Amino acid sequence: MITCTQSPDSNILEIALSGAVSGEDYETVLIPAIDRAIEEHDTIRALVTVARGTEYTLQAMGKDAWMGMKHWRGFDRVAMVGEEGWITRATRGFAVFMPCPVKVFEPDEADAARRWLRESLGAIHQTDLGGGVLHIKLLGKLDPEAYDAETADLNAFIRANGGSFRLLLDLREFDGWQGIAGLFEHFKLVRDHRSMVEKAAIVGDADWEKLISRVATTVIGAEARFFDEDFEKALAWIKA
Repeated sequence: MITCTQSPDSNILEIALSGAVSGEDYETVLIPAIDRAIEEHDTIRALVTVARGTEYTLQAMGKDAWMGMKHWRGFDRVAMVGEEGWITRATRGFAVFMPCPVKVFEPDEADAARRWLRESLGAIHQTDLGGGVLHIKLLGKLDPEAYDAETADLNAFIRANGGSFRLLLDLREFDGWQGIAGLFEHFKLVRDHRSMVEKAAIVGDADWEKLISRVATTVIGAEARFFDEDFEKALAWIKA
């Protein structure tokens, strides 16, 4: 059985799965509810609650895959609440391929899941350090919205500095990307602006060093250097 409840003041759709979930449940309840919500809000955030003992028929599994393909770009964020099992394990496994952030919560964490759906997941802070140096700090886990909000400010900074700049990229509080769409937006932003970077200093912990050292100079196309947690040394180098 599937029940759907649309939050009246947001784009959050709560979806509860219990008992035996069939293809008919998808056809008559879930798909129409998602279609209506996306038509109203363009994109939606889904809270999926899986009750203990929930079982899927083969027909339901097929409908689930078809629905995911049909609404691939319609989901902005998905939270799943349920006990550890094949459904939650499959969700974790496929989360990285989803075009939106996905997170799994324990059965007693429904309120935490609702907060996660409403809160900001990550942020990008830009600071003009003078002399054509831009400090970009990535915080938390980023989704596509974070890049959308900052692109205009980045372009304005570049125009004000004659079309080129030096980059101080701060990864000390960066936790990665929420879903593959966030990663795509990151590389799209890099691709669109890499020819404008004169020089880049990257600050982060040792976990980032191997990745950055392999791709920074190639991707950015300019002199790049990694600094292990030493912000002051990176700042002195980028300004020199």
